[in-house]
Amino acid sequence: MMKKILFAAFLFLASFVAGAQGKYYTKTGRITFTSNAQLEDIEGKNKSVVAILDAASGSLQFSALMKSFEFERALMQEHFNASYVESDKYPKAEFKGLITNNKAINYKKPGTYTAQVKGSLTIHGVTRPVQTTATIRVEAGSLKATSTFNVKVADYKIAVGSSLKNKVAKTVRIDVDTTLEPLP
Repeated sequence: MMKKILFAAFLFLASFVAGAQGKYYTKTGRITFTSNAQLEDIEGKNKSVVAILDAASGSLQFSALMKSFEFERALMQEHFNASYVESDKYPKAEFKGLITNNKAINYKKPGTYTAQVKGSLTIHGVTRPVQTTATIRVEAGSLKATSTFNVKVADYKIAVGSSLKNKVAKTVRIDVDTTLEPLP
């Protein structure tokens, strides 16, 4: 009886380890957004983005706490959290998507690959479809993924008062830079 229990536990553990193979993650991803407006440039950086990629399916997810974005000036950060993204009400931004050409990426062979990414981005309680191109660099033991795309502020119901319309761009650039390690 004990042998059967040990064998069942071994099979369970082996299937768990096999299931984790091909999954990569990070807790230190970086997202930068840049607003280039007529009167002012604003840049927010978040260095604690959580991301996970399932290489077998091409499924990927990103999550960023809005209060983790840092700015050059404290007043910019205060306005960003209180007035624009309302961080207390909408604490995080999320992306859930898929690499649509996942079969074109050889996760076992070092090199640089172009990924077509399609999914849903949720900011300020609003979810919208996003489609972009990413670069995935396969290295020994890790993946480096980068992407740049644009987001219209109004699409996410982020209100910019008329007094600030020349200080906040209508469209902001989002830069994603992550290094993903194999999931243990």
